[in-house]
Amino acid sequence: MATSTEVLQTKTTDLLIGALLRVPAQAIQRRLIKELNAAGFDELRLPHMAVLQFPGPDGARPGTIAERAGMSKQAINQLLSSLENYGYIVRSDGEGSARVVHATERGHAAFWKMVDILRDIEEEWRSELGPERFDQLKGLLFTVWDSPLVR
Repeated sequence: MATSTEVLQTKTTDLLIGALLRVPAQAIQRRLIKELNAAGFDELRLPHMAVLQFPGPDGARPGTIAERAGMSKQAINQLLSSLENYGYIVRSDGEGSARVVHATERGHAAFWKMVDILRDIEEEWRSELGPERFDQLKGLLFTVWDSPLVR
């Protein structure tokens, strides 16, 4: 069995794709929350990202949001209740007995702030990697996104 020191000394070429995708994604989510908090959306926490992540909750049913996030309906409903209490969403009756989530004005403002933060992150990554390598990275990720690999 590997010791913790040996694990830490793992070469980046030995890392599996899960870690290579997870670590940057987590860093982006932490930055989103930090900058949203600094912009006045100070109630938002990392768990809320399960609801707020693309494509967002607006117009979706709680069950759909739970499925996207890979969480139980009960867990998502707790997050939705929290976001509703903070004024980011409202839930209304949809067709039949299903409820539908709608973003409030505050929810839309948080969404557009997230878009601005993500654009800043993209520009920083483009600067760090260089335009050609960044475009290649984004193109490869889109190819995976649009493939059976993520279904």
